[in-house]
Amino acid sequence: MPDQIFHYGSDRMTASAALQICRGQRQATISKDRWANIEQCAATVKRMAEREEAVYGINTGFGPLCSTKISKADTTKLQHNLIMSHSVGVGETVPREVAKLMLILKTHALCRGYSGISPSTLKRILWHIEQDIIPAVPSQGSVGASGDLAPLAHLFLPLIGLGQVHYQGQIVPTAEALQSEGVDAITLRPKEGLALINGTQFIAAYAVLVCDRLQRCLSQADLIGAMMIEGLLGSSAPFHPALHELRPYPGNQHVAARIYQLLKGSAINASHSDCDRVQDPYSLRCIPQVHGASRTAWLHLNECLTTELNAVTDNPIVLGEQLSISGGNFHGQPMALPLDYACLAAAELGNVSDRRSYLSLTGIDGAVPKLLMKETGTNSGFMILQYTAAALVSENKGLCFPASADSITTSLGQEDHVSMGSISGRKALQVVNNLEKVLAIELLCAAQAMDFQRPLTSTPILEAVHGEMRERVPHATEDRVFAEDIESAAAFVRSGRMVSIAQQHGLATDWEEQFEPRG
Repeated sequence: MPDQIFHYGSDRMTASAALQICRGQRQATISKDRWANIEQCAATVKRMAEREEAVYGINTGFGPLCSTKISKADTTKLQHNLIMSHSVGVGETVPREVAKLMLILKTHALCRGYSGISPSTLKRILWHIEQDIIPAVPSQGSVGASGDLAPLAHLFLPLIGLGQVHYQGQIVPTAEALQSEGVDAITLRPKEGLALINGTQFIAAYAVLVCDRLQRCLSQADLIGAMMIEGLLGSSAPFHPALHELRPYPGNQHVAARIYQLLKGSAINASHSDCDRVQDPYSLRCIPQVHGASRTAWLHLNECLTTELNAVTDNPIVLGEQLSISGGNFHGQPMALPLDYACLAAAELGNVSDRRSYLSLTGIDGAVPKLLMKETGTNSGFMILQYTAAALVSENKGLCFPASADSITTSLGQEDHVSMGSISGRKALQVVNNLEKVLAIELLCAAQAMDFQRPLTSTPILEAVHGEMRERVPHATEDRVFAEDIESAAAFVRSGRMVSIAQQHGLATDWEEQFEPRG
């Protein structure tokens, strides 16, 4: 349950749990047993650092310098220099929520007790989370292979008093924030710098947001699509369960069942049961096949992400006194591929949504006035809203090239295959951002189309969604500044309020929720 305390390193992390912790909706702590494991692993690393034999990253250099032995006296300087030298990020600062998620996800991974982090360093990371003093992290610079090196280096610069942080509504130098709080920088111990910057928490943080927001888009796309079917006098026959038993993809069947339920008993739908239209265009009757395929992609992302959130992805991994393995758990490929898949799925959801918006402007078979307005000529109606949707879906198509299809050798050939998963994550979130606006435009068109079917009414769920939409945006009888309408509708979509309305009016629990274990 969301009100339960989450135990870092012990409980199973999910996208929803991470967001609840990030947004202050759920407390998180570290159990006594987990602290004991963390202390034990830190003591093991300390002994390794004091031995003569080389152990990667503990008493050697990094990457191509892995054969360079570091003296006992310089092991601390080694970690300090590592954080500084790898802080090479550029570009816009990532959203503050992304950086906070990175801290939360890294804390969970470190608490598994295989990284050699010291309790004092871990307590400082917890302090940043709990005091909401969040590092400022540049968005570009990771190739998603030896972990998200550059973003994670910037994330942990504040531990040693460097970099910048979000503090009291501004981005300020870390030193200034620490001074205001009466807190000193810390000194990193052997392996700690490497444990901090190796990992996939940048990729995973973006994936958490993509997973959460794409799920809401999928749920709302069904509702908006059903409203458009009503507004354009579309048929409910393509959603009959018997049809989808013959091609039983779970996502398709779920969407079809939802649409069928949303239309069942509608006076609008019944009014044209004997019409001459033989079949509807694909964007209406193929909603289960298109939306369902995107749901399958979401499911794949969610499954991979849950594994990733509970994985140990730094390097080397300390498995015991005599076993420290330098492997490849930091490689981002397992998340890069599903993020690229989800990116395509989100873009396709926008593509079909735009087709429905365009269809509504044509006055299909006289179901609605052309351009969704009775008096046109002096009024352009909803014509140009669809231009914006077209621009957004075209931008999304450009963003769909899979970042994971590329690899550029780095680190003097030591890192000769990289995932580019960080780019996959950033692109996927941008596509979802655009998708929310595309759905908002369809929502405006669908609500306008339903208005023209009055005095007939739809089902209680669709009427409730339409009614709340009309509280935010009134019916348009003449041209106005439609950008304001789009923003109001987009805020409605981003809020996920439509899903809550549908559930309150009896729509079955959404399909994805059964795949989202709660903590």
